[in-house]
Amino acid sequence: MNIVLDILLLLITIVYSYLESLVKFFIPQKRKSVAGEIVLITGAGHGIGRLTAYEFAKRKSRLVLWDVNKHSVEETAAECQKLGVTARAFVVDCSNREEIYSSVNQVKKEVGDVTIVVNNAGTIYPADLLSTRDEEIIKTFEVNILGHFWITKALLPSMMKRNHGHIVTVASVCGHEVIPYLIPYCSSKFAAVGFHRALTSELQALGKTGIKTSCLCPVFVNTGFTKNPSTRLWPVLKTDEVARSLIDGILTNKKMIFVPSYINISLILAKFLPERALAAISHVQDIQFEAVVGHKTKMK
Repeated sequence: MNIVLDILLLLITIVYSYLESLVKFFIPQKRKSVAGEIVLITGAGHGIGRLTAYEFAKRKSRLVLWDVNKHSVEETAAECQKLGVTARAFVVDCSNREEIYSSVNQVKKEVGDVTIVVNNAGTIYPADLLSTRDEEIIKTFEVNILGHFWITKALLPSMMKRNHGHIVTVASVCGHEVIPYLIPYCSSKFAAVGFHRALTSELQALGKTGIKTSCLCPVFVNTGFTKNPSTRLWPVLKTDEVARSLIDGILTNKKMIFVPSYINISLILAKFLPERALAAISHVQDIQFEAVVGHKTKMK
């Protein structure tokens, strides 16, 4: 009898969830305040990280900015300070676990407990698998996913103690769909999406509903990491529009942030298409960028 009641309750919950999503689609969601929150952003010296720092600075957050490039991260901090907020720059290699743990301890002593973290630092080596050096594969995973583990493990205890915080994982549409000549990158981003989903589930299981999670999944972003990207169906995004979408998702506690938002629909449809149809779509899409193939640089 209990199983019948559980199934009935499940059906009611599913219907309610669809109705709730429909209402939220037409009614703008209330945005939370991040004023005074201590926000740690990795990879803050350029691209999405830098523009996201500016968005938080406009909202009067206290900023902790990490990057491996000293000049770039200090430049970001200086621009944020012009907006009237506290911004501290730290030189941190997010592929180095011990450096991460040491830097988190330094931040706690000098600034305070981080309440929002944006795991944004990333790296990419466009090449076919045989042309990709072993150390490049290792570096990709160390920065793109293992760094997320070490940073989150270091920051999570204080968030759990207060049952308050927000953990942001910057992934990619490549964490849902694959692209040739980006095997390590795609694999690391699939791992990042899995990290976000598993962490979200675990926090719910532990009853820590005050700690929110978000995952950013944009298509190609013109940050300079991939040279001359182009595609017929997807836009090549500007950094500022991705940063605005990210901050909007954070302020509304959105779990999965696709940029552009319609990519979510195409990913859902792709799950139901035959393999031949997917190959045809890939051909029409014609994604191109500079990559090392057969030890020579060429346009894909």
